Amino acid sequence: MHEFRIVLCTFPDAVTARQIGTVLIEKQLTACVNLIPAVESIYRWRGAVEMATEVLAIFKTSAAVFPEFEHELTTLHPYDVPEIVAIEPAAVSENYALWLLGSVGTR
Repeated sequence: MHEFRIVLCTFPDAVTARQIGTVLIEKQLTACVNLIPAVESIYRWRGAVEMATEVLAIFKTSAAVFPEFEHELTTLHPYDVPEIVAIEPAAVSENYALWLLGSVGTR
């Protein structure tokens, strides 16, 4: 079975998330991106507690392209330290797996 990754990443706004998500789709580094607007984030940054409204992006990709995906996302992302958290799902339906693999480039 091929390995898949669900990647969580926050963005400062929907325009930025949409632009970067579209580039990653066009480059076949992700099969799909879901954008969830108005996520409230509370975090520590440079010694201070910060709060921000962000957009959460959920990317679906394969383990094979993840290194290139991560590099491209890091390069395009406006944050100094972008959140890139990859989760390996325990199961993926067969039809979805076939679609995902057909949507990301083979490396």
